[in-house]
Amino acid sequence: MEERNLTVIREFVLLGLPSSVEQQHLLSVLFLCMYLVTTLGNMFIIMTTGFDSHLHSLMYFFLSNLAFVDICFTSTTVPRMVVSILTGTKTISFAGCLTQLFFFVPFVNMDSLLLCVMAYDRYVAICHPLRYTAIMNLCLCVQLVAGLWLVTYLHALLHTSLIAHLSFCASNIIHHFFCDLNPLLQLSCSDVSFNVITIFAVGGLLALTPLVCILVSYGFIFSTVLKITSTQGKQRTVSTCGCHLSVVVLFYGTAIAVYFSPSSSHTPESDTLSTVMYSVVTPMLNPFIYTLRNKDMKRGLQKILFRCIVFQQQ
Repeated sequence: MEERNLTVIREFVLLGLPSSVEQQHLLSVLFLCMYLVTTLGNMFIIMTTGFDSHLHSLMYFFLSNLAFVDICFTSTTVPRMVVSILTGTKTISFAGCLTQLFFFVPFVNMDSLLLCVMAYDRYVAICHPLRYTAIMNLCLCVQLVAGLWLVTYLHALLHTSLIAHLSFCASNIIHHFFCDLNPLLQLSCSDVSFNVITIFAVGGLLALTPLVCILVSYGFIFSTVLKITSTQGKQRTVSTCGCHLSVVVLFYGTAIAVYFSPSSSHTPESDTLSTVMYSVVTPMLNPFIYTLRNKDMKRGLQKILFRCIVFQQQ
């Protein structure tokens, strides 16, 4: 009799950001503007690194890949959230929820893995400059990035498959603005212990291993910087690494707060705020961090804008 009365959930309700109706409309405008800034800013990075021959180096190859990931990152969540607020449609089907999760997870992982590869690239360039071309070559890096995409999508497939086998029979209200792992696990009436172990084991391996590699790389970099006698050389090296470190701290600090903090400390408000920081704010700030403090990128961007102005006047 209990099984007959069991209600199987076929769709979820995404409550979005915790705020009043009036505030939600203001937030939708704000997030739409942030999304446009993120998309345009990262597209400018891709165009600049592609058209300027002076930026055809591996560092900017990885940067353009990071820019592409950031565009996809925000595109999986923000547009749907804005549309749901403006139309008042907050429901999402179970299949749609799994699809959003499947495409969101790889972009989170690719962000961290690309930040790791970029740190290693800076380590080789600063600590082993004479061997840089032998260690880091374009063919190897293209294969590396392709391999990272494969690993991240296999990881996404693992989590999506595990979520698909769970039962959802109680509340269907997700206190979030998209389908993320923790909110879905909290709604399940199945035993989610294996899912939690998988998040900490496999997810931790993909998230914390790059972080450890980044810290080790910068440990060697700072050790090398201290040996540089030229003040100008030190400033140039620190400036190049400073942009990358800023993004690393912002991304990892908020991501770890969401996925690797004790479950007792999770609240809808704190999780949503942290997720907004690493999935919306960080991708938006990346273009500013990498362009405003990088002379080569500013020079390349000026060339692109000049060409666009000349083309419009013709």
